[in-house]
Amino acid sequence: MCKMKDVSVGIKDMDFKSLRGKMIVRLTDGRTVIVPVSFFPDIKQMSVKEREKWMVLDDQYFTFENMTRVYSVLDLLKAA
Repeated sequence: MCKMKDVSVGIKDMDFKSLRGKMIVRLTDGRTVIVPVSFFPDIKQMSVKEREKWMVLDDQYFTFENMTRVYSVLDLLKAA
């Protein structure tokens, strides 16, 4: 597993349906991060169905089935 230096928290779950225009990310340390989707323009352009096809990589990164870009836990925390 490839861990980022000085980061010990991972992504447990993601939700794009509960709050319109927001992504809710539950972290492995129990925190919940709520970020406007507009902070990530390429995710904002995706359809609701495309957003449902997210995947977590190495605990600390996430991407989507039809996306080449990979985001990290740090990207989420900087946006929050």
